[in-house]
Amino acid sequence: MGDRETSNHSEMTDFILVGFRVRLELHILLFLLFLLVYAMILLGNIGMIVIIMTDPRLNTPMYFFLGNLSFVDLFYSSVIAPKAMINFWSESKSISFAGCVTQLFLFVLFIVTEAFLLAVMAYDRFIAICNPLLYTVQMSTHLCVQLVTGSYLCGCISSVLQTSMTFTLSFCASRAIDHFYCDDRPLQRISCSDLYIHKMVSLFLCSIIILPTIMVITVSYIYIVSTVLKIPSTEGRKKAFSTCSSHLGVVSVLYGAITFMYVIPDRFPELSKVASLCYTLLTPMLNPLIYSLRNKDVKEALRKILGNKLFLFNSILTENRIK
Repeated sequence: MGDRETSNHSEMTDFILVGFRVRLELHILLFLLFLLVYAMILLGNIGMIVIIMTDPRLNTPMYFFLGNLSFVDLFYSSVIAPKAMINFWSESKSISFAGCVTQLFLFVLFIVTEAFLLAVMAYDRFIAICNPLLYTVQMSTHLCVQLVTGSYLCGCISSVLQTSMTFTLSFCASRAIDHFYCDDRPLQRISCSDLYIHKMVSLFLCSIIILPTIMVITVSYIYIVSTVLKIPSTEGRKKAFSTCSSHLGVVSVLYGAITFMYVIPDRFPELSKVASLCYTLLTPMLNPLIYSLRNKDVKEALRKILGNKLFLFNSILTENRIK
């Protein structure tokens, strides 16, 4: 009997994603909000990738990293948003055990990759502003590929460790995950295993991901600010700061939400859900907007593409009228 009560996770067929504890009428509003944000994520990030791939002027290290950032944003939001939207209309709100494992694995893979990519982008800006004459030499194609590959590799290693560690826990208290997707902390709440070692290892993983990337970003921007302040012209300083301010905005939102979610003690589940929205939906939506609206090259490339499409459309209309 005791064995039955402490049944291991391997005997489970599915979990239940509780989602947001709001009135039923608000589910429609939340669904529409998620749908609008996810549509903007798809449009913005796919658009950014297409612009970078089709415009030869954007064939630079900065845009190579930005294209990968858009790819990561697109996929990790797609791991979360569609299932969350389905659950707004579902009575069972269930997710299979395999589905939960897959969701956690892919989410950790892409979110950790994004953290390292942001550090790489800070280093790229440091070289561009502090050593502009050596930029093309130091940021070679080979190094750029290595940095991006290393970011994905770190994401993959972290994901394997975190996922395997999480799903070796026993879940005997409940199948209801108090969150809108499968994540480590909500899964800890329904586990009946001793969590001390698990929490220590999770904290260690967070530390070796957050601290080095934050240090790279901080040191890079200390050098960038000191260099920019030495630029004699106001226009030059403004241009340099404009290039970096969008990146800093993204970093602040992402790291602020992640710190609240994974470093601060888990006492407020509902606030954790709101914090999760910042990096699962808000950041992927804002990234293409921030980088395109504040970037002259991207705006010109977009204008060129739209101009070509409009010219093609007018040509087709003219041919149809002649016929």
